[in-house]
Amino acid sequence: MALPKVYVTQRILKEGMDLLNGHVDYKMWRGEGAPDRATLLREVQDVEGLLSMPANAIDDELFSHAPKLKVVSQHAVGFDNIDIEAAKRHGIMICNTPDVLTDATADLAFTLLLAAARRLVECSEYLRRGQWTTWYPDMWLGMDTAGKKLGIVGFGQIGQAVARRAKGFGMSICYYNPSAKPAAEKELGAQRVSLDKLLQTSDYVTLHCPLKDETRSLIGERELRMMKPTAILVNTSRGLVVDQKALCKALSEKWIWAAGLDVFAKEPVPLDEPLLTLPNVTVMPHMGSATYDSRGGMSRLAAQNLIDALEGRQPLYVVNP
Repeated sequence: MALPKVYVTQRILKEGMDLLNGHVDYKMWRGEGAPDRATLLREVQDVEGLLSMPANAIDDELFSHAPKLKVVSQHAVGFDNIDIEAAKRHGIMICNTPDVLTDATADLAFTLLLAAARRLVECSEYLRRGQWTTWYPDMWLGMDTAGKKLGIVGFGQIGQAVARRAKGFGMSICYYNPSAKPAAEKELGAQRVSLDKLLQTSDYVTLHCPLKDETRSLIGERELRMMKPTAILVNTSRGLVVDQKALCKALSEKWIWAAGLDVFAKEPVPLDEPLLTLPNVTVMPHMGSATYDSRGGMSRLAAQNLIDALEGRQPLYVVNP
């Protein structure tokens, strides 16, 4: 009996490939980045399964080019690149990979918070340029974390993991979320507040909400003007949750003190992006889940979701059950 055909849109780790072997007949894009649109549409014409990445637009056009497609297994938690309504119309199951990247992403969010607060990149470059020739008391002053308030926008698994790290640093915690999280509130001493109050009172604001219509440009000029001039914004969710032009203006004109960003409106971020010229912006190239354990777990889970769906079992994580 022939194995079901699968296309993998970008290289995955060995853990995932080992699982696919013997269960599916797969072809994997091995070029840099993601395949171009024409290549993707050509490769899906005869497949039953697709293992996708956030860089790929999975939409009605693609589904129309893939009449045999049964399941799309996303190698990520977020699925804003996938048209879920179109998938429903075509009867295609969509899976994702939550939980396995929670701690890695929370670690990076807190890394960006600390790096921006203590001006780590600025100081490192200052030293590497050979400019460290003396010391004086007001040299490279940063912000404390102990005793400060952290505002978390989106209080799911990653947001709560960040809160646990913040608690260890002696921070107080408030959060904004569509629904209350009473168990987490009790565990972490967190207080649920409105978005406006969170922005007005927090020393640090970290974003962990999915990209949806209601969260697109959630943080714009109005919201940034509410924040303290000493506040730091951290974003490891999706770039389009923030109005990037407004953020650049806020940082340039000192409405807020600094930002730590792992995500951007356009990725890879163009080198002429004005945010990259600002010394009070600490940046990463969308590396929230980039650890051996996390990415290996994501590859395994994406592969297992795909196999389960193609072999008639219910995958562990289905976005559109």
